[in-house]
Amino acid sequence: MSGFEFADKPPVSEGDIRTVKIEAIGSKGDGIARISGYVIFVPNVELNQEVTVRISKVLRKYAFAEVIE
Repeated sequence: MSGFEFADKPPVSEGDIRTVKIEAIGSKGDGIARISGYVIFVPNVELNQEVTVRISKVLRKYAFAEVIE
């Protein structure tokens, strides 16, 4: 097993609204936030920005979200 995996299910679901802090910027320019260690990719944000997002797609090891505020 390589990397971080969740035994049961991710800590977020599609449609969830969460406030997150952007901890890093990925190689494709998306912001990276974490919820309980689970990676959330957020486009159009800046490093250290705190944003409210809606989870748009949930995969086994990471999710995508859109800024709503």
